[in-house]
Amino acid sequence: MALDIEIILSRQLADCLSVPVFIVDPQGTLLFYNEPAEGILGKRFTDTGSMPVGEWSTMFKPFNDKGKALLPKELPLVRTLHRKEPAHGSFWIKSLDGSSYKISVTSYPIIGRSKVFSGAVAIFWTDNEAK
Repeated sequence: MALDIEIILSRQLADCLSVPVFIVDPQGTLLFYNEPAEGILGKRFTDTGSMPVGEWSTMFKPFNDKGKALLPKELPLVRTLHRKEPAHGSFWIKSLDGSSYKISVTSYPIIGRSKVFSGAVAIFWTDNEAK
């Protein structure tokens, strides 16, 4: 699968950042998450690999402050995929290693010079006080 240059450059940038980053294609297929994200998600990207939105959006078990599971459409990154505009939200996830984290997520679309929607990026971080 050939990736748009904007996705390749986004992945290069994500590799250099100290904050967790998630990158998806226009259909929501997870293309990459960086090393800081691995610590929160509980598994290395090389172990999970690419996965469709229906898998990653439930695999990390997102839930609200009351413990209710979130639907994929409630996640900022999925909202960005559907609306092609930035989104933000805070919620809890249960990682693959069983740890729970309250995270804040900001997502934005990847739209190149040709105005083609290439996918989206989510940058997230933990709320250390909520652990």
